[in-house]
Amino acid sequence: MKEAIATGETVEQAIQNACTQLGIESCGENFEILEMPTKKTLGIFGGNPAKVRVFVKESPAQAAADYLRDILEKMGNENVTVDIQEEEDGAMLCVSGGDMGYMIGHRGETLDALQYLSGLIANQLKDSYYRITVDIGNYREKRRETLTVLGTKMANKALKTGRNYALEPMNPYERRIIHAAVQQVEGVKSWSEGEHINRHILIGPEGGERVSSKKHYHGKGKAPYGKSSCEKKQKYDSTASGRD
Repeated sequence: MKEAIATGETVEQAIQNACTQLGIESCGENFEILEMPTKKTLGIFGGNPAKVRVFVKESPAQAAADYLRDILEKMGNENVTVDIQEEEDGAMLCVSGGDMGYMIGHRGETLDALQYLSGLIANQLKDSYYRITVDIGNYREKRRETLTVLGTKMANKALKTGRNYALEPMNPYERRIIHAAVQQVEGVKSWSEGEHINRHILIGPEGGERVSSKKHYHGKGKAPYGKSSCEKKQKYDSTASGRD
């Protein structure tokens, strides 16, 4: 709930002054008269202006958008616009104008921080979780396409070589994109390992890493390197197992 208290010579003027403070054109019936105006006695003594309280119910998306715009302006981006695209159980806040590279940051780190903070503001007004996504200069879509290509490429590589491959640490949003891309390649799986900022994805064949051996031992007795091929396979299978 946003509200403003203002005064004016008349009730109508006081309401308009309060609406101006809130940045809205009109408030409909969302106002309360705190004091009626009184005229001066003999045109000289006493007299008081009208005093009103105007209030508007603010949606979670609008609250997040207002907060985001305020933060970006304090970062030196004065000419920015924030458009709200309502989604199921959430909203996308699309930012245009300003220094986009500065607002996005290295690999989207600043953008992710702005999204996290905007989400906190939105969820102060909701009993259930309200998802806020912030996009600047269509960065999210471009990044999604890049990660989809990367996930597909590494999945095919893991399928061809029979080896596991670790990707760099990513946030949950980007990891979901990689997981979705890997699922489209049959015979390959992906899972996450690590904690917090070091959490990353591994991609490998569904049956675990394959034992790579250029030399084959056909003699009797023990294998020449002290471990049988069966023991080596068990070691590889145990290290390749994991879950997201």
